[in-house]
Amino acid sequence: MDIKKYLSFIKIEHTLFSLPLIYGGVFLASEKFPSIKLLLLVLLAAIFARISAMTANRIIDAEIDRRNPRTKNREIPSGKISYLKAIVILLISLTGYFGTAYLISEFCFYLSPIPIIIFIIYPYMKRFTHFAHFGVGLGLSMGPLGGWFAVKNSFDGILPSALLSLFTLFWATSFDIIYSTLDEEFDRNYKLNSFPVRFGKKKALFYSIILHIISYVFLLILFLLYARNFLSLIFLLAVAVLYFLEHKYAEKNVELSFFKLNAVVSFVVFLMIIVRGV
Repeated sequence: MDIKKYLSFIKIEHTLFSLPLIYGGVFLASEKFPSIKLLLLVLLAAIFARISAMTANRIIDAEIDRRNPRTKNREIPSGKISYLKAIVILLISLTGYFGTAYLISEFCFYLSPIPIIIFIIYPYMKRFTHFAHFGVGLGLSMGPLGGWFAVKNSFDGILPSALLSLFTLFWATSFDIIYSTLDEEFDRNYKLNSFPVRFGKKKALFYSIILHIISYVFLLILFLLYARNFLSLIFLLAVAVLYFLEHKYAEKNVELSFFKLNAVVSFVVFLMIIVRGV
């Protein structure tokens, strides 16, 4: 079995976007350090959710990926992984996700289908709306709420996690717009929808900046209400610097702007949260 092939297929490294913010929700909800058991269960749920989301996306978009020169060598279009194997991976990951959610709590189990529904709807959105990027943001924004529910098992006092979730919504939507500039020409030719197709690359990147500013406002409110100390301030300012770098390289190096810098943003926001009591 070629493990690298399957790791490439599920893009497990993209968990770096969501996991720190999921744990951010956990720590915002916790009055003391969470149990190792809970942290491990949350980790497993996040990994299974990531695999489910990516696999569903790859299955649904396989024909589009086959036509796109940038994505034609992905595992399903290239024949490295069959549709059947992809479906098996999806079923296993969904079983792991729902099972882990149940082990966390029945409350989490009852809410667990919501992110999956978003993950399945999102790939279809670019077929009919230029606002498909918000599907990515909405999916990732479920993470901080899930972290909160894993601890609290209720909606009581959810404002701090809601602020983190709103930050995530606009932050992820913004970086997905940047990523979509890679496919502007292809999407336009094949009647797929995106901000770059609708508004052009430069204006799309401008809207990406606006969305980043909105996300930062929610992060600032979270800082002012729940994390106001010197150490947290340092990490808050670090996010602003990372945003600046992201847009500086948005046209020159999308891989750096999309993946590497945003993985750091997610981790820095997590640090801002966990040092709030220091």
